[in-house]
Amino acid sequence: MNEQVSKLQELGKLMQNHGLELIIALSVLVVGLFITKWTVRNLKILLAKIIKNAATISIISNSLGIILLAIVLITAAMEIGAKPGPLIAFIMIVVLCAIGVMVIFRPLIPTLPFKVGNTVKTGDLLGKIEATTLLNTRLKTFDGKTFFVPNRKILDDVVINYQLTKTRRINVDVSIRYDQDLAKAKQVLEAIMTADPRVLTKPAPQVYVLKLASHGVEIGGRCWVNNAKYWVAKCELLEKTKFRFDSEKIKFAYPQLDVHHYKDEESAGLDTKELPWEIQEDQV
Repeated sequence: MNEQVSKLQELGKLMQNHGLELIIALSVLVVGLFITKWTVRNLKILLAKIIKNAATISIISNSLGIILLAIVLITAAMEIGAKPGPLIAFIMIVVLCAIGVMVIFRPLIPTLPFKVGNTVKTGDLLGKIEATTLLNTRLKTFDGKTFFVPNRKILDDVVINYQLTKTRRINVDVSIRYDQDLAKAKQVLEAIMTADPRVLTKPAPQVYVLKLASHGVEIGGRCWVNNAKYWVAKCELLEKTKFRFDSEKIKFAYPQLDVHHYKDEESAGLDTKELPWEIQEDQV
């Protein structure tokens, strides 16, 4: 008990003699860390408008962050009585080593192919990235489930990032019957895409004949939209295509089964060993 009381007395004397210096050093450290973080974040935003290489932006901003952090640590240490000469020399050596290692080995360190907020597909999971740590990634699927995926598994698997690019192509594929007006169907489909304000004019919407299938002629519309508008635009373009084709009396093709039945084998010219009926099937 007496030992604990003596320790508290020593702590009280320490705070009495150096309490102000400790408070100032702590304040310098907290404010300095906040300013460093704010500066690095805004520098990344500014450099992103000038430099397109993400790795270069990361090296420049992180190097500045290390230098600012070193200045903050030196200032805080000097407030509590540390000698500036040896301290500055030691911290500068550490800073230069950290920057050198980062510049040399940064391109060799694997990074996750997405950012927080991106919609991605990794393995069988499709959803939005909510957070990342050194060990795992938190992904929320569109049905409300939250998955914690190990980063090593993500780096070893195929990842589709649906928001890495600014634009994305929409495919509007339909099949029409062979007895329909192909030229008219292509014109109508192109007009549907062109009339939509979300569809970009460059590149312009195009319609192609994709396949002369057994059940009909497959045509495909191709247009580009901003990535954020992709899903809603695709669904609404498909809906508009259905309504417009119906109003234009353009018939869609569909899989069908034709059955030919022969009641009289002799009149049909068939051998008695042959089957009395024949099935012809068209499939997609």
